[in-house]
Amino acid sequence: MIPLTIALTKGRLEKQTLTLFEQAGIDVSFMQDKQRKLIFTSPDKRFKFLLVKAADVTTYVRHGVADLGIVGKDVLIEHPFGYYEMLDLKIGVCKFSVASTKQYRPDDYKRKRIATKYPTVASEHFRKKGEDVEIIKIEGSVEIAPVLGLADAIVDIVETGTTLKENGLEIFEDICPISARVIVNKAMLKRKRQAIFQLFDELECVIEGGKTR
Repeated sequence: MIPLTIALTKGRLEKQTLTLFEQAGIDVSFMQDKQRKLIFTSPDKRFKFLLVKAADVTTYVRHGVADLGIVGKDVLIEHPFGYYEMLDLKIGVCKFSVASTKQYRPDDYKRKRIATKYPTVASEHFRKKGEDVEIIKIEGSVEIAPVLGLADAIVDIVETGTTLKENGLEIFEDICPISARVIVNKAMLKRKRQAIFQLFDELECVIEGGKTR
């Protein structure tokens, strides 16, 4: 049997995904003792998992190294080409929001500086609102940008809002919801169609609240 190769986002989403697989009756016990390994093949040779950073999932799928990828919608918005987006897993749920200090005035006429790790999301959001803004791309902790005066506001992912509050920020506007999605390599959707849709059927039983298999 040729396994389905799945590029899986390391960390919290990895754990939530494996829990979902377990609920669907799929044995993922071989993933428990990871140590420093990044590649895992199931004993029945049905799956091969590649543990990678979120931003690299689309790259592995696009180039055919992975048949499938599991990653947050936030990454897909920033890297929208070269794959099919097939299934919303309804895990890793959060949202994109505009946040800043209490002094922020969203209706101020002046040109704003917006700090973010997600320039595509931020640019498109303000473009739709008809606002001309300066986007400042930041790779690290974006929350301190308004506090230090680097930016007027930020666009970032918000889950509980705790980090924002701890840094003296509040949400001024929600942009869109985010959750984990399954993406598929375009060629592999034809070559491994039966195996891919069998997995989708198993996962959808859990996602839609049906009985696990």
